[in-house]
Amino acid sequence: MDFDLPESALAVREGVAAVAARYDHAYWSRCEEEHRFPQEVFDDLGNGGWFGLCVPEEYGGGGQGLLELAVANMTLCASGGVAGTFFYVTTPGFGAMTLTRHGTDEQKQRILPGLADGSVQFCLALTEPDAGSNAIEIRTAARRDGDEFVIKGQKTWISNVENADWMVAVTRTIPAAETRERGLPRTAGFTLFLVDVAQARAEGTLSYTPIPKMGSNILHSSQVFLDDVRVPAANVIGEVDAGFAVLWDVLNPERILAASGGVGTADAALQIACDYARTREVFGRPIGANQGLQFPLAQIKAKAELGRLMTYHAAWLFDQGRPCGNEANVAKLTGAQVGWEAANQAFQTLGGMAYSKEYPVERIFRDARIAKNIPVAEELVLAHIGTQMLGLPRSY
Repeated sequence: MDFDLPESALAVREGVAAVAARYDHAYWSRCEEEHRFPQEVFDDLGNGGWFGLCVPEEYGGGGQGLLELAVANMTLCASGGVAGTFFYVTTPGFGAMTLTRHGTDEQKQRILPGLADGSVQFCLALTEPDAGSNAIEIRTAARRDGDEFVIKGQKTWISNVENADWMVAVTRTIPAAETRERGLPRTAGFTLFLVDVAQARAEGTLSYTPIPKMGSNILHSSQVFLDDVRVPAANVIGEVDAGFAVLWDVLNPERILAASGGVGTADAALQIACDYARTREVFGRPIGANQGLQFPLAQIKAKAELGRLMTYHAAWLFDQGRPCGNEANVAKLTGAQVGWEAANQAFQTLGGMAYSKEYPVERIFRDARIAKNIPVAEELVLAHIGTQMLGLPRSY
């Protein structure tokens, strides 16, 4: 179902599908087993310009928007590269979209061409050990020192730092306690920086430790330590102390891209489940003829189409420069839920064989579960819907 997608998005889907078709489920499962970055896929996508979709044409990109990026991610995930969502969130999302909207001319000229051709990778450093969904309370501090800022703090669950050339580091230039004392808004005092990861690592001021985890091991998720990282003032994204406005333009695309990954995951899981249900015979007929299996799959298909539509709508609003926070949250909630439900039902459809690594279901099952917790917990999304869309009292 295309929902009258523009020609640009349809062309993206066809092009990414052609790349994805070169890599089967067995390839993605090997990368997961080996904890190996799927460099071949990344190179193919980069060479085809699929990471530069939302980079303006004057910097070598495709001049498209978040809608096309969401379609690309959904297509990759539907092919079986479920964990590939991180490709589109980290580099085009955190990097290209953030700089296109909020970067200086110098920042754009310096970095966007590499994002467009796939030679530059990004990561985002927001979450901290004591500030996950409650980003207001982050403690990583940046202090001015002449023409530079010095960043000190710790981040956690940072994806792709091992491959990243640049990090978008979210810091406090006014501590949270001071904003309260001065009667400033809760969102005051945030500043976002471009951190040259290679340089900081070479200087010994940035280090990271991967976190062992149950799935999505094609990329590390790491604790990151920022020990007096020096960053030129020219690397501020947006304005000093006013970075939260920039951060929303990071977080809303992240949620929309996560939603597209969830819907793509559902597509992949449904394909596997239905292929098996058509051919597996028990008691003289295909198990897919049994309504006990057929109806749950049909229900999930309906939810996937609704999630697809909501994701496209949220991305379209973002591209139009219109408010999209509510839609991004609804899309993220729906995409995460249907991705998990589809993986869970595929597991049930295959029965005991789902537990075998002969089939990719166990990998998709593990990858799909985390989407209910990141990039924002399901409970916080529901709280947003309850307070911002239904007008109910705050619980936090």
